[in-house]
Amino acid sequence: MFDISPQLDCGGRLLRLDRPRVMGIVNVTPDSFSDGGDHDSVEAAVAHGLQLVAEGADLLDIGGESTRPGSAPVPLDEELRRVIPVIEELSPKVGIPLSIDTRKAQVAQRALE
Repeated sequence: MFDISPQLDCGGRLLRLDRPRVMGIVNVTPDSFSDGGDHDSVEAAVAHGLQLVAEGADLLDIGGESTRPGSAPVPLDEELRRVIPVIEELSPKVGIPLSIDTRKAQVAQRALE
């Protein structure tokens, strides 16, 4: 019998879509509406990401710019400074896919490198 469950290949990490999945959110912003800016340092964001994985997250979404109503846009260099070190530190420590929450193509490209 063949397993025909849909799956995504996320940079060599397979994410099977045969059941609902849980995405953990890691907002590396000082003004996040969902966590109050509790994870706005690399260390705090990485610790939060590891905690989410330990609690069962199937993938992590990393963001460095708040999209709450009225929030100020974040310059490219600042968004990169916030998210790239978190991705670099989390990626080898977790066995799950990471996604990047951004509106900037340059941030998405760097996250893939």
